[in-house]
Amino acid sequence: MKRRNFLTNMTLIGAGIPLGVSSVAVTSCTSSSSQSAGEVAKSYTPEELGMFSFVEVAPDGKPLKAALIGCGDRGTGAATQFLKAEPNVSIIALADLFPDRMAGCRNVLKDCGNEVQDANCFLGFDAYQKVMAMDEVDVVLLCTPTHFRPEHFKAAVEAGKHIFMEKPCAVDPVGIRTVIAASKVATAKGLTVIAGTQRRHRKDYWEAYVQVKNGLIGDIVSSSAHWDQGAWWNKAKRPEWSDMEYCIRNWFNIKWLSGDHILDQAVHNIDVVTWFMGERPMRAVGFGGRAQRLTGDIYDFFSVDYYYEHSKRMLATARQIDGCEGNISEQVYGTKGVAFLNNGDDIKIADYVGNVLWKYDYQNHPVKNPYEQEHVHLVGSIRLEKKINQAEDLAYSTQVAILGRESAYTGKSITWDEIMASTLRYGPEKYEMGAMPFYKEGEVPKPGKAPVA
Repeated sequence: MKRRNFLTNMTLIGAGIPLGVSSVAVTSCTSSSSQSAGEVAKSYTPEELGMFSFVEVAPDGKPLKAALIGCGDRGTGAATQFLKAEPNVSIIALADLFPDRMAGCRNVLKDCGNEVQDANCFLGFDAYQKVMAMDEVDVVLLCTPTHFRPEHFKAAVEAGKHIFMEKPCAVDPVGIRTVIAASKVATAKGLTVIAGTQRRHRKDYWEAYVQVKNGLIGDIVSSSAHWDQGAWWNKAKRPEWSDMEYCIRNWFNIKWLSGDHILDQAVHNIDVVTWFMGERPMRAVGFGGRAQRLTGDIYDFFSVDYYYEHSKRMLATARQIDGCEGNISEQVYGTKGVAFLNNGDDIKIADYVGNVLWKYDYQNHPVKNPYEQEHVHLVGSIRLEKKINQAEDLAYSTQVAILGRESAYTGKSITWDEIMASTLRYGPEKYEMGAMPFYKEGEVPKPGKAPVA
């Protein structure tokens, strides 16, 4: 089957958001390999590339009422960041599985001056459906463990809600296809969908992207993406917990819920490279394993080599082991130089001699906390009726991570067409507290023996 050429939607769906003050000095560069002699390469403006406005606060307007689905630490954080976007917003409903998580979230929101009424607090696997049925809810924040995201997203779109969707958006190809299909419906309905890929909501990353698109590094030839850190959190099973409750409370370390950490965290870096390169890999060959992780059934290190058309490559690494070298960054290599992207205060472009060709001006243009900026973009998009839909971009970046994970799990080369057509699905068919015969603590895929998706 011929490889499909999936293009990013960002240029089209983001272009309607007005720009803030930009420090970009756009340079027109000609690439010898893609331009004929004497031909001048097109110079794109930030508006043409879909750059967001980077205002501090969203525009005022009619009240926006939101519901939070998933009251854990990330969900509670997202809810408080939504409340900071603009004064005339509120959280009016909550959905979760566990009373203790919901109570903690309610207390945090109350401290922020936002009290959620008892009648609007729903518990259970079907709690999200009760939220979607509330006509007064304008926006839903989807922050549960990743496994549940596709069905929750689909339900939110069907209910006509605007959406904030945490990354990643699925743990398997079946979920990815659900998200892509629902995203097309969201676009048809004029709904805003903002994804929790924070780097796409950072002004320094956007200005670097403008420079790269305008040829400052020449033609892109390769890239790298890294999320290498120490051990992450885990929870040991308690006697009073069923298998299902244990899995969900320890979800990050459980494959069917998180999709492994190459999805949950390294998808940030993979998303940046996918965004800057503007294309999908043809295939991947991955390595990975488990060395020190204390609970669950996921790996704690990955290294994936992605192959693109015209001999382009991308190396992605992800590691969560104490005592090892840390690296959270992305690099995009061109024929003329390198874009160094590191989620910090040193985003720059340099040539191969070491001369700095461009550097973001942090002193005069500070970068707002991207966890807050993404909610400013969410509210601004709705208020200004300039709709943004980042769902497909997130879906394809997540699928790139899934492709690498499955290659590492199996030890096989897997193509993009194969992963897009795969029927692989992780998790139970029925959700209820109790035993889970398919889950085996500490049992991880064995390369060379694990079945190919």
